[in-house]
Amino acid sequence: MKFFDSTVPKFLLVGVINTLVGSAVMFIFYNACGFSYWISSACNYIAGGICSYFLNKFFTFKNSSRSFVQIVIFILNLAVCYFIAYFLAEKAVHMILSSQSVKIRDNVAMICGMGLYTVLNYFGQRFIVFKDKKNKGGEASDEKQN
Repeated sequence: MKFFDSTVPKFLLVGVINTLVGSAVMFIFYNACGFSYWISSACNYIAGGICSYFLNKFFTFKNSSRSFVQIVIFILNLAVCYFIAYFLAEKAVHMILSSQSVKIRDNVAMICGMGLYTVLNYFGQRFIVFKDKKNKGGEASDEKQN
């Protein structure tokens, strides 16, 4: 089973689209609107998650299954990856940059959380959510699926 294949660049391209939109929402909500760290970062992933589901399902992993369970697993994957990434990022950055202001620490933690989230989310989507039952690795098949 290969961990990195042709799905990686596609997943990253989808991620760029989600990141541009989601990051704007997150940083505007935090810095301009005064929302909390958790509300701001959560809004990022709610908006990006909807786009991510459709782009990754059909473009990245070429998954044709139609299942409510798959949507629930996708949402659970996003939620678990989000909480793990942002919790770890917040704790680590606040410890490392303890002499900086809360605003600086939170902004750096959000950037670090984004990176960790991307890695965790890729593996969750590839090997759990959109796992291809035929080849058991989640690698998109070259065959056209109807």
